[in-house]
Amino acid sequence: MRILGFESSCDETGVALVDASGTGTPRLLGHALYSQIEMHQAYGGVVPELASRDHIRRALPLADEVLTQAGLPLSAVDAVAYTRGPGLAGALLVGSGVACAMAFARGLPVLGVHHLEGHLLSPFLSADPPEFPFLALLVSGGHTQIMRVEGVGRYELLGETIDDAAGEAFDKSAKLLGLGYPGGPALSRAAQQGDPEAYRLPRPMLHSGDLDFSFAGLKTAVLTQVKRLAHASPQGPATPDLAKALSAQQIADVAACVQAAIVELLVKKSLKAMAQTGMRRLVVAGGVGANSLLREQLNAACQTKGFRVHYPELHLCTDNGAMIALAAGMRWQAGLWPAQDSRHDDRFDVKPRWPLADLVAQA
Repeated sequence: MRILGFESSCDETGVALVDASGTGTPRLLGHALYSQIEMHQAYGGVVPELASRDHIRRALPLADEVLTQAGLPLSAVDAVAYTRGPGLAGALLVGSGVACAMAFARGLPVLGVHHLEGHLLSPFLSADPPEFPFLALLVSGGHTQIMRVEGVGRYELLGETIDDAAGEAFDKSAKLLGLGYPGGPALSRAAQQGDPEAYRLPRPMLHSGDLDFSFAGLKTAVLTQVKRLAHASPQGPATPDLAKALSAQQIADVAACVQAAIVELLVKKSLKAMAQTGMRRLVVAGGVGANSLLREQLNAACQTKGFRVHYPELHLCTDNGAMIALAAGMRWQAGLWPAQDSRHDDRFDVKPRWPLADLVAQA
């Protein structure tokens, strides 16, 4: 069973082909990715209409590239998968339209995959894949969640953010500091030159007693700190852009403090969840999972506790087609594709808002 997967939920177009034959982890036969970062940098963030139009230009050429990598013709594809949600509605419609049209034209089964399930299962493509069951820390874009994972489609939500997500806290703080887009990686780079103890920033809900997160208060505290520094500078806040009144060292220090606060929240809540559930294996997935400080502190803490921690390969932390094709393949192996034959169904839809908790194993 060879499955061609399309990812187009935001600002990256990804296509990949996996072989889900047998019972082992689906094997990646080829994957290609195009990032729109350069296009969106001029606007300081993702412009949905531009993202959608660019997905239209990239999807089929990337599919050709993937098939060339695999040394296979399109006729060798047995099924098609696409990101159904969550994400930007217009961007999702491009991927679903291409995938469903391809499947309909060739009489193939098609499956809409949950974007976060793709991230959740992506570590299975790594050199050190996990085993079920495990605890998962999902930190992707607007999502920060802790999940108990018993198997494919068997997820229990244990905690999530009640406002901003960790990725949003990274991005909004980076924008406030004038670090550009994409904010998360830019803030992490600036933090390397900063002092994480230069300013005391809050750790919201660190001692809440539950496994939920909150990052809105941290974002507000960063704004307050930047305003304080700008007003205290010799030139003062000469423009609405407060970051211009800060020195390079002050920007680096604030960045380091923001990163330290976010990482501490993620690490301590994850360890608390491990203790509460009795799990011995932790999976970290999503774009924030590539953060080097987060990996360093989680590795050290889990080693001390005797836990195993797993991550996707760095190039698979961001949105990509490999995770979508993989999730579809693992669902196929688990018997979780829809019971009805979707070969002759020319209807398709997307779910811009789609809680991962809605995905449950079907009998």
